[in-house]
Amino acid sequence: MSLLELDDLRVTYAGDVPAVRGVSLTVAPGEVLGIAGESGCGKSTISNAVLRLLPRSAKVTGRVLLDGEDVYGMSFGRLRAIRWAEASIVFQGALHSLNAVHTIGRQIAEPILLHEPATTRRAADRRAGELLEQVGLPARRAGDYPHQLSGGQRQRVMIALALACRPRLVIADEPTTALDVMVQAQVLELLGGLVRDLGLALVLISHDLSVLGTTCDRVAVMYAGRVVEQGAAAAVFDDSRHPYSAALAGAFPRVGDERFRYAPRGLPGDPPFPGDLPGGCEFHPRCPVAVERCSGTEVGLVELGGNRAAACLRAEEAGLDLRGVR
Repeated sequence: MSLLELDDLRVTYAGDVPAVRGVSLTVAPGEVLGIAGESGCGKSTISNAVLRLLPRSAKVTGRVLLDGEDVYGMSFGRLRAIRWAEASIVFQGALHSLNAVHTIGRQIAEPILLHEPATTRRAADRRAGELLEQVGLPARRAGDYPHQLSGGQRQRVMIALALACRPRLVIADEPTTALDVMVQAQVLELLGGLVRDLGLALVLISHDLSVLGTTCDRVAVMYAGRVVEQGAAAAVFDDSRHPYSAALAGAFPRVGDERFRYAPRGLPGDPPFPGDLPGGCEFHPRCPVAVERCSGTEVGLVELGGNRAAACLRAEEAGLDLRGVR
């Protein structure tokens, strides 16, 4: 049974601006699912929709099932009980997410005291120190304030905070944004180790398909609010069947790969405004392999076998790998 299931999830803002359009995904216990795409494609909207963190102006349809229970059918009391205890989120921008006037130890202990009333302050503080050590920081740093930590250290604190109440599902929304490549690799290794050691399910959101390709079990690539390709992470990265996925993969060169002898080719244009989507395939105005019928035919995900699917009229053709093309 899936731990998290999104069934035809749709989210609109400002009355009629679609941010997420019919996304269906599943995450099993112990699995790492990656969600990739440019800014504005709906990745963060999905992460906030899972635990009903969207603004009241957002309209949500479809179902979000957490361990078989509909999140949008829960009472507020039930929702409050599962947040952080059953599922938690590592938000973008640790410096903005952490409270500047409280020590990091106090912030990690707070959800423990809230969800486990029988726990004493001393026991919560002790567990906060243990969580810091679990993510590679000394327990003595519990008395520090966020501004006393580096960017990578603050990101580790956010991960410790997400693990405070031993959730079964963690959503990491761009956890390596603005980190240098060495720290990024350390944070990703840390997340992978926690999945193996604790058996939790992880949803990893990023614009970097190369990161997801080496970290995740499965990847869903989003464009203009919907999934345009999904499948095993390595397969999506190495053998993309949608031209947008291929372009994302090609934006991150790999040393020693002959396809990267020349500079990566960027996509022309910008993602469409959600309130004014083009007809047919939303990607066709930017697509280097588009044909005439792409502008008039809306294509859903087409099963390609091997648990692969892509929303492209040319998905079953060879030659969609655009990396290294000038």
